[in-house]
Amino acid sequence: MDKVFGSAREAVADIPDGAVLAVGGFGLCGVPFALIDALLEQGTRDLTTISNNCGVEDQALGVLLYAGRIRRTISSFVGGSKEVARLYLSGELEVELTPQGTLAERLRCGGIGIPAFYTPTGVGTLVAEGGIPFRYDAEGNVVATSEPKEVRVFDGHPYVLETALTADFGLVRAATGDRHGNLWFHESARNFNPLAGMAGRITIAEVEELVEPGAIRPEDVHLPGVFVDRLVVVDPGSRKIEKRTTRPRTEPADAPPAAAGEEATTAAEEGDA
Repeated sequence: MDKVFGSAREAVADIPDGAVLAVGGFGLCGVPFALIDALLEQGTRDLTTISNNCGVEDQALGVLLYAGRIRRTISSFVGGSKEVARLYLSGELEVELTPQGTLAERLRCGGIGIPAFYTPTGVGTLVAEGGIPFRYDAEGNVVATSEPKEVRVFDGHPYVLETALTADFGLVRAATGDRHGNLWFHESARNFNPLAGMAGRITIAEVEELVEPGAIRPEDVHLPGVFVDRLVVVDPGSRKIEKRTTRPRTEPADAPPAAAGEEATTAAEEGDA
C-alpha cells in the first residue's frame, strides 16, 4: 500500500479541533516542522499535545502555543519556553509534568497495548503522592492538581503505577521512509519519534528521503510501517538547530575511521601476501 500524500496540508486535513497529538522530537531535533506548520495554517485549535517539550519558544510546537491553539500539554521539560510558563500560570494552559523516562514508557505502552506499568521513578515525591498543580485560574490560584497514584512493593522496593498514553494522531519526522511506511531515523533525531508514532491511532510521518519498499534493511527499520498511516516528503533543509556552537579548527581533521581501517586492512593483506 502506497501511503504517500502530496503535501503536509493534505496529510493533516482531517485532524479536528480538540484532537490529542503525540509529537516526536527533542528540543528542535527530529521535530515534524512541516506537519506542525500545516496544522497552524489550517487553524486547528484546542489541542492536547504529548511531547518531551512543548516547543522551544516560538519554534516547533511553540508556533501552535503562541497562536493559542494548545489547551493542554503532557511533557517532561517545559523550561525551554517562557510562553508555556506564562500561559500555565495565567490559567490558559493545562500542564501535566511527567518524568522523561516515564513519559517515554507511557507512550511505548500505549503503542503496544499495555495499559499501565510500575516504575520506581517518582516514589516518595509529588509524582506519586499527588498535588502537582496542572491548572491555575486567571488570578494565579491553583484550581486542579494531580491525583495520588497507587504504590506497591515488589521485592522490598516501592514502585508507582503509571498509565499508558495514546493519541488520536502521532506526528513524527524521519530521515528515510519507504512507501509502506517503514521509517529510519538519523542518530539522535530518533529520540521520542518511534514512541510517538506507536502511540498514535493514526500516525503521519514527514520524511526527508522517500525510497522504495525493501531499500531499508529490516534490521534498520526503527518504526515499522504497521504503525504509520501517512507519509509526506519534506525538504531536508527545513531542519533547525536549537543552539549552534562551533569552534575554529586549528589543524586538519584526522582521516575518518573507515579510511584508516581500510588502510590497515590493505597493509595486512600485503603482509600476508
